[in-house]
Amino acid sequence: MSQPSWLREQYRYCKRLYRTFRGQDTGVSVQIKCSKMRLGNDRARWCISPGSISPPSVVYSFGIGEDLSFDLELIRRFGVSVHAFDPTPRSIEWLRSQELPEQFVFHDFGVAEYDGMATFNPPENSAHVSYSVVPRDTTSGSIVQAPVRRLTTIMSSLGHRSIDVLKMDIEGAEYDVISDLLSSRVQVDQLLVEFHHRWPEIGLLKTRNTVDQLNSAGFRIFDISPSGEEFSFKKL
Repeated sequence: MSQPSWLREQYRYCKRLYRTFRGQDTGVSVQIKCSKMRLGNDRARWCISPGSISPPSVVYSFGIGEDLSFDLELIRRFGVSVHAFDPTPRSIEWLRSQELPEQFVFHDFGVAEYDGMATFNPPENSAHVSYSVVPRDTTSGSIVQAPVRRLTTIMSSLGHRSIDVLKMDIEGAEYDVISDLLSSRVQVDQLLVEFHHRWPEIGLLKTRNTVDQLNSAGFRIFDISPSGEEFSFKKL
C-alpha cells in the first residue's frame, strides 16, 4: 500500500532538515510571498503562481520523461498551450503512445547554451528515464547524441518574445542554460527549475551561485519543494 502524498512530503522535508544540519543542503529559503498552486503527480509536482496565467500565456516545459501530469493540468486549468521539449529516445517513444490534447505541442530536441548536438549519458538506474549531459560515475546503458538549441533560438523559431512559465527538469544542464538565459536577457515571468546539487559531480556551491545570479537579475524564490531541489522563481 502506497503512502499518502502528504506523508511523503513530510518525509522529504525531514530529510532536507537533516541534510541542512549536516551542511548538505543549500540553506536557501523562500524570498517572497505570493499566491501559489501545486500541480502534477507526486514525482512531477511543480509550484506556480496562478494569478498571471491565462490562455494566451507562453509556457515552455523542458524535460518530460514519462510524466505529463503537470503539463496536462496546466492545460486543463488555464487553457494554455504547453510547448514541451525532450530529446531522449525513451521519452519520445513513450509520448508517441499517448493521446494528447492539441494544446500540448511536443518538440523532440532539448535546450542548452548552444545550438547543435549534445551527448546524453544514461541514468544510473535502468528503470529511470532521464538522460543527462553530466558525465556520471556509473551508468546503465549507452550514451546517445541528440539535438539541442539555445533558448533564444527556440523562441525565435516559435515567434515568442517572452515566456510566462519556464519549467526545466533537465538533469544538471540547468546551470549553463540559466547562465545563457540571463546573459541573453530573456524575459521570463516564472522560472521553475530542479537543481541537481545532490549529485557529487555538481555540488551545493553551483546551486548557491546560480540562485545568487538569479537574485541579481531580479528573480525571487516563492517556493521550494520539500526535497529542497525544485525551486520556483518569479521575476520582480
